Amino acid sequence: MKRTLRCLLMLATAVSAGTHAEPDASSTRSEISALLHALGTSQCEFFRNGTWYDSAKAEDHLKRKLDYFERKGLLSTSDTFIDEAASRSSMSGKPYEVRCQGQSAQPSADWLKRTLKELRKRGIDSAH
Repeated sequence: MKRTLRCLLMLATAVSAGTHAEPDASSTRSEISALLHALGTSQCEFFRNGTWYDSAKAEDHLKRKLDYFERKGLLSTSDTFIDEAASRSSMSGKPYEVRCQGQSAQPSADWLKRTLKELRKRGIDSAH
């Protein structure tokens, strides 16, 4: 009997841990919103389809892509959003880049993932 209870407890713990591995849609949306806000206030430039845009326009563009991904039910995690939507043009397939003052341009995926990691360390709400 003790063995059965122990097995059930271990199974319940494993199932519980598995359900918390993937964030819910609300926390994912909050995390991405904080990330896009960080980009929008960064004063960095954003390169897409042959043109450099200011950070506010970059934020607006990626918010539209976020809305599209949400409407289509394609939004699962912040990392997936970066990989699937915020790293390249859906139209041309060309990669996006971010260029901050005094630094060379880098793939937007690198900049966004590094910034997301920093936001997660500090707590996402600190970005707003």
